[in-house]
Amino acid sequence: MNSEKSAKQKTIYDNARNHFLGNFPETLPIEQAYVHIGMYLGWIIQNELYSEYFEDESEIQIIRFNNKVISPALLSELWDGYLGFELFNKKGNMFTYYYYGGGIYKKDYQTVLAGDLPSIYHVEDSWENFDKISKKITERFNDWRKIIED
Repeated sequence: MNSEKSAKQKTIYDNARNHFLGNFPETLPIEQAYVHIGMYLGWIIQNELYSEYFEDESEIQIIRFNNKVISPALLSELWDGYLGFELFNKKGNMFTYYYYGGGIYKKDYQTVLAGDLPSIYHVEDSWENFDKISKKITERFNDWRKIIED
């Protein structure tokens, strides 16, 4: 059990660099690689599932994001597109491990936002899109909470 716990605690869920080196379309601006990560990180902020470390390091960015001064993609860019275990509190990590790490977020993102677009990287960094995906993440979070609380 300790080794399983240790593995979860060291998890890197996503990193924009992996996308730059992967199937990222050459015709898009590099900032588009941050959108899907920023949408998730923004939801984490709005639901206060971030760690003390993240709060200490990003207090101003949290305020700016909540006031819609910075977009989800810019939020992600400020963290170099990194999404790792130390950014989340315990509940945030448990959910992220299940949802983001388990590939469910990517499927939801594709269904809710990417639809008929050529790729997930073509999703616009907008508050309208953030609201759409946030509703789906909240739905998944509520379903997940029911499972773990039973």
